[in-house]
Amino acid sequence: MESTIMNTSIDAEALENFKNQLRGRIVTPEDHEYDDVRKVYNGMINKKPALFAMCVDVADVIASVNFGRENELLIGVRGGGHNGGGLGLCDDGLVIDLSGIKFVRVDTSDNTVRVGGGNLWGEVDHATHAFGLAVPAGIISTTGVGGLTLGGGVGHLSRKFGLTIDNLLEADMVLADGTFVTVSKDQNADLFWAIRGGGGNFGIVTSFKFQAHALKTVIAGPTLWPVSETERIMPWYDKFMESAPEDLNGFIATMVIPGPPFPDSLHNRQFCGIVWCYTGKQEEFDKIFQEVRDLQPEFEHVGEMPYPAVQTLFDGLMPPGMQWYWRADFFDSITEEAAKEHLKFGSNIPTPLSQMHLYPISGAASKPGPEDTPWAYRDAKYAGVIVGVDPDPKNAEKITDWCKDYYDALHPHSMGGAYSNFMMDEGQSRIKASYKHNYDRLVEIKRKYDPDNLFKVNQNIEP
Repeated sequence: MESTIMNTSIDAEALENFKNQLRGRIVTPEDHEYDDVRKVYNGMINKKPALFAMCVDVADVIASVNFGRENELLIGVRGGGHNGGGLGLCDDGLVIDLSGIKFVRVDTSDNTVRVGGGNLWGEVDHATHAFGLAVPAGIISTTGVGGLTLGGGVGHLSRKFGLTIDNLLEADMVLADGTFVTVSKDQNADLFWAIRGGGGNFGIVTSFKFQAHALKTVIAGPTLWPVSETERIMPWYDKFMESAPEDLNGFIATMVIPGPPFPDSLHNRQFCGIVWCYTGKQEEFDKIFQEVRDLQPEFEHVGEMPYPAVQTLFDGLMPPGMQWYWRADFFDSITEEAAKEHLKFGSNIPTPLSQMHLYPISGAASKPGPEDTPWAYRDAKYAGVIVGVDPDPKNAEKITDWCKDYYDALHPHSMGGAYSNFMMDEGQSRIKASYKHNYDRLVEIKRKYDPDNLFKVNQNIEP
């Protein structure tokens, strides 16, 4: 007998057997919690899976992969649910949800951290901070560990300690045939290479082991100039970051100040801003930073804070459930022509939370070779992203149009590809452009470990 869930026919006995194999629970459209469970960070995403397997351990993941494969279901894998394109969900298929697989274990003998596949970065920061340690991650603490890591991991500590993938030592994975493997430089080394930037294409990671670094506090915060100063500040910033010590990171943005905690005089005004993060000593910072202060920012709020505090600076402004539209590119410089476009679009930001960021990929992040990991753009100076953001679905078209137009104006000044974690569902040519010379090697590894492309709801490497 068959059970029909949404537009999907599943053998009722097989479904019952599946439920009995799980310690976690199954959620289907008949369940009152279904609409809550299918929500992800991007409120623009409205996918309707046939069922969710809410996994709590590795055995649940193995059972879920086997059930999905044997019943020829489309499979989505969700960790933190932060993916811009909603690639943690799928319509009419099975979503393997890892949010119940959470643990953080810090080993002070070698400063390593073991983290569950469903953890969020804020949970990792909380655990490591108690030991005076940090793992390089992004800039929002509600981001999932899995998605951010598998795509690369750009953030406040990239110039000092490299990308998140540069600090990944080992991972446990469930493969498409249901087998469980551990990958590292010494075990399944080809697969270990592939997951450091190749995305969720090759299996489901149930735990990560990272190298952490001694770091308790940072000197961090924003400096803001009126957006009319963009053509002066951006070329200066481009040159300044070339000679800045690796201890100093700063991503530059065109943005609107939406409201508190910023002073009333800044609210709803457009700015060219830089958010700084420095890992060295205060006296050295003051010397380096004098050049920034000489440019007379209208607003400066830079000071010492615990590292988890800089990671949570924007959490309150960017809660889950907003409308998001993303576009991205890599850049090797900020040209005068590009600065003109940043001024033009930065002066016409459609909603208070929409913005553009350029993240430095210099310092430690630029040291691995272009083939050491799938992350092909080690020679890029910046990973750029434009996001249209607003709480109101009525503004979805407005933020999308602004984002696309801004991208179209900047793309001719780019290097061609983009950081996969900043991409929507943009088609195969964009994926190939983003992996460049590493794409063919990724295809080989995909063919070996997932020849039938079971894991295809991602920035997909087709076997």
